[in-house]
Amino acid sequence: MFAIFLVGAALATEIFPITKTPEEWRAILAPQQYAVLRESATEPPFTGAYWNHHAAGIYVCAGCGNPLFRSEDKFDSGTGWPSFVAPIAPEHIGTRQDFSWGQIRTEVHCARCGGHLGHVFPDGPQPTGMRYCINSAALRFIGQTDQK
Repeated sequence: MFAIFLVGAALATEIFPITKTPEEWRAILAPQQYAVLRESATEPPFTGAYWNHHAAGIYVCAGCGNPLFRSEDKFDSGTGWPSFVAPIAPEHIGTRQDFSWGQIRTEVHCARCGGHLGHVFPDGPQPTGMRYCINSAALRFIGQTDQK
């Protein structure tokens, strides 16, 4: 099945392993999760559940459970959104150009369901120098004790 996204002025067509109709997504996601994951909305800074979250574990896609980021790769970017230096595995995320808001940015999405996660910027700390700035609404946290 194909997923078609309007990203700024560019149209991107990609094939994702998990696809659902808008009605199916609305049935399993909270309104803010739907707005972020399926409509590329952004939650206000300093409001999400994970921007100041410090427990050990992993962050998975709130839409499909795809493992995305490790807590040890999270850092305080001062932006008000959870920020990470790298994904769990490069193939777990995808990127595409985003021309919205009169800017050129790199959008990050879930490689399994295509859900919008946030953006990545080349101004993060070492060792990668990248800042994956992700919406809390796009994530679900699984603590280390919950993983066993």
